Amino acid sequence: MARGGCSWPHRLCKGKMVAVGVLAGLSVLSLLTYGYLAWDSLGLGPGEAEATRTGLGEELGAGAPSSQPHIIFILADDQGFRDVGYHGSEIRTPTLDKLAAEGVKLENYYVQPMCTPSRSQFITGKYQIHTGLQHSIIRPTQPNCLPLDNVTLPQKLKEVGYSTHMVGKWHLGFYRRECMPTQRGFDTFFGSLLGSGDYYTHFKCDSPGICGYDLYENDNAAWDHDNGIYSTQMYTQKVQQILASHNPRKPIFLYIAYQAVHSPLQAPGKYFEHYRSINNINRRRYAAMLACLDEAINNVTLALKKYGYYENSIIIYSSDNGGQPMAGGSNWPLRGSKGTYWEGGIRAVGFVHSPLLKNKGSVCKELVHITDWFPTLITLAEGQIDEDIQLDGYDIWETISEGRRSPRVDILHNIDPIYTKAKNGSWAAGYGIWNTAIQSAIRVNHWKLLTGNPGYSDWVPPQAFSNAGPNRWHNERVSWSAGKTVWLFNITADPYERVDLSARYPDVVKQLLRRLSQFNKTAVPVRYPPKDPRSNPKLNGGVWGPWFKEDEKKKKSDKSKGANKQKKNKNKKKANRKKGQSLHCRSRLGG
Repeated sequence: MARGGCSWPHRLCKGKMVAVGVLAGLSVLSLLTYGYLAWDSLGLGPGEAEATRTGLGEELGAGAPSSQPHIIFILADDQGFRDVGYHGSEIRTPTLDKLAAEGVKLENYYVQPMCTPSRSQFITGKYQIHTGLQHSIIRPTQPNCLPLDNVTLPQKLKEVGYSTHMVGKWHLGFYRRECMPTQRGFDTFFGSLLGSGDYYTHFKCDSPGICGYDLYENDNAAWDHDNGIYSTQMYTQKVQQILASHNPRKPIFLYIAYQAVHSPLQAPGKYFEHYRSINNINRRRYAAMLACLDEAINNVTLALKKYGYYENSIIIYSSDNGGQPMAGGSNWPLRGSKGTYWEGGIRAVGFVHSPLLKNKGSVCKELVHITDWFPTLITLAEGQIDEDIQLDGYDIWETISEGRRSPRVDILHNIDPIYTKAKNGSWAAGYGIWNTAIQSAIRVNHWKLLTGNPGYSDWVPPQAFSNAGPNRWHNERVSWSAGKTVWLFNITADPYERVDLSARYPDVVKQLLRRLSQFNKTAVPVRYPPKDPRSNPKLNGGVWGPWFKEDEKKKKSDKSKGANKQKKNKNKKKANRKKGQSLHCRSRLGG
């Protein structure tokens, strides 16, 4: 079973709640600037909504609605911590602000610093070290995907009667047909397989001459949908179609993984209207993309209400990693960016909106991680978690819905044995417990430890987005000594990671290094194969897609082996038959 048994209040067992010890006496700094913007009503009028539901009930057939909630998981791509209205952004996000204000804001919520790792942890409930995806992302030309022996969230939800649909970006590998979304638990898939691509043409070049089309419907290239529609709007239309055609009395799982606001920075012209005052062109484009995304989520919510899902639905919103300042994103006042283990890379925008929540309109500051959705959603769906599945996620529904303490007290952000080693790292610097040349990061209660090379470490203030130029970007940079490979922060007291405490608390450093070492003993080998030339879309009709096929020689060899084996078996059967006949004769003669 999933660790920490807290779950849906109506029917699930209560689990352990581990109290989080207070480790620091420093005052807690506020991360947020509150302020909700006006928003048009999402719903239909009461009579109109009831009429819609009644009509649907008659059309789709009678029967009591399922007690299992509809689950809608919306994953934004590269949205920075500051890039939402209720975190003080200059970009307007009225839909997100309203949904979050009426639900539960997750203000101590963590994801991974890049696309593939976050997606793999969401869909399996396991840390990267337990799936072999510790290093970087899955590249388009790599024969790699989420290991097939990992049970996925949609597979578990299908077991208990859910209809499962994915719309948007996959980025969990596709070199074999078995790696495709439809083979990993989704009834339908509409979207892209790669990590990025053109929002209008759905075309992607991985390197010069290695280019192809990347839009799929189930297992085939969706050429029919190649109409130059902006992907955020196209994906929303697909979600509306799914909701219109499904029976709302039966549970549905919708995984909507928008491409926005990942580069390339593209948006329809009308969304630039309110942001012409932003001088920095990348920030202006990014703002337009986010405005379009906010409108898309409004339309999804309207569809949930229109077609009778909303009252029994759970909407979860999350970014997959921090923003990339060079591509318009902002994580201010957090440190670092996408691709790093500083808070700016891993602390995410996240909230839950649902009529089923007990404490609506609240803020959850308990520790929550993206792996926690796997056991939480399976339990809400009345599913079973096999005892032999070693999960790293916890059921945190009671934490979110009722404001209880989180069963989670630590997070392994990652251990990457392949990433560029820190030149000055050593076992000595890690007190003989850990080699600090290795990139790793861990959180235990209030404490966070980083080792090795944690990545780009600047704070990029809002004024960076003016025309002042790059020289203004680093006006608050703290220069660490060249030999440094260990950092310790009290994140509760110092969420901006400005005060390194590693020298002041060596005993805490040692404790966290030991915890890292324990985690590392459970790690599986890293999966990061070299590129395969057979992946070139030119060899696959100009489309990115499954390319791995067994070598013909191997097939012939296996075929001849099989034929020989069959021949041997036939001869063996003949011999046994003769042997049986002679024994039968002998026994008759003996009789």
